[in-house]
Amino acid sequence: MSVVVNVEEGAEMSVRDGDKGPEPVDELGVALKIPIRNYANESNYLYGIRAGWPRVAAQLAKHEVKATFTAAAQALERAPEIGQAIAAGGHEACSHGWRWVHQFSFDEARERDFVRKAVESIRQTAGHRPLGWLSRYLHSPRLRTTLAEEGFLYHMDDFSDDVPRWDVVQTKDGPRAIVIVPYALDSNDMKFWLAPGYTPQQWLDYAIETFEVLLEEGATAPRMMSLGVHLRIIGRPGRIGAFGRFLQHARSKPGVWFATRTEIARAFAEHTPAPAEPAAR
Repeated sequence: MSVVVNVEEGAEMSVRDGDKGPEPVDELGVALKIPIRNYANESNYLYGIRAGWPRVAAQLAKHEVKATFTAAAQALERAPEIGQAIAAGGHEACSHGWRWVHQFSFDEARERDFVRKAVESIRQTAGHRPLGWLSRYLHSPRLRTTLAEEGFLYHMDDFSDDVPRWDVVQTKDGPRAIVIVPYALDSNDMKFWLAPGYTPQQWLDYAIETFEVLLEEGATAPRMMSLGVHLRIIGRPGRIGAFGRFLQHARSKPGVWFATRTEIARAFAEHTPAPAEPAAR
């Protein structure tokens, strides 16, 4: 069971930070097409830090769950208390980019700099370097090679399965294997923001059904469930209870391993021979 907490707030697109326009992802679906600051949406994201984060942290502590925090590095720079809590709680910090912006159009040098800046920033804020990477949905065809060359253990920009697998990329030093730890969008709390949006009960029902099917299948074959949440989304008063009830339900079932994605990738690598020399860990 992989609980993924996305920390993007403060790293989203903003004219304030030199972007050509404001962040287009908004709970109301209001996407401005002009280069002005969207103070309303900025405050919506800030809610995730001020009010959402304490609720999410409380649920993880209550149910004794270790999570993978896919964090845009700049978000942790602006909310250092979250980075400190990740380290203190034994959670994992995974890179969600240096900022929560699209990187697919970057040339090789710019993309590598983007990766390195994220690594060094998260090392400072969370106390350890990230070993995994999640893009803002899109990425370049060379990213996985860059990640392998930069010492990443796993890549999670993949939605193709319920189990990890190896991928082999050609690096400047020859073939290198990197673990693909798939993610899931169907159980993600972004479903609250899409039209038609889920109610908390609908989201909870879907997450529990997903869990139960994978648990049943897991009796005879390896299975992994990913549950992705966001501070500004699941951290709302009307939604946080659904998150807690899911954790309670999953915790009540014997034989479920709540693991960080680094733990999952390492366990997979230990039990499944790599097809080539594995990336540095």
